[in-house]
Amino acid sequence: VQLQAFGGGLVQAGGSLTLSCAASGSTFSRQTIAWFRQAPGNEREFVAAFRGSGGSTYYADSVKGRFTISRDNAKNTGYLRMNSLRPEDTAVYYCAVDSSVILSSVRLSRAYKYWGQGTQVTVSS
Repeated sequence: VQLQAFGGGLVQAGGSLTLSCAASGSTFSRQTIAWFRQAPGNEREFVAAFRGSGGSTYYADSVKGRFTISRDNAKNTGYLRMNSLRPEDTAVYYCAVDSSVILSSVRLSRAYKYWGQGTQVTVSS
């Protein structure tokens, strides 16, 4: 499985961006897709996830109500719509997928085997 994340950029606080994550392979619909982010000097942190089985979504408290994760299985693509962006959202954003993520591990980076290359999001104040 190969993932390609894109859509990052520079945006003013309060603005919006949509990140995309294109996946290769034919098993995307059964995979959990997640977004993580990492700011300089910080550990990689969970942002959002969309389970392939059941379709449940999960969000970090810091982005709940502002970010929306979605997926288009026909296009093998996941999305992260980010509204009301804040300077503290500045980070490199990574998408990840795996078909074996259990519910209790959906927020853990170690649960995901396949990762995209990351896309930079910078929010200016």
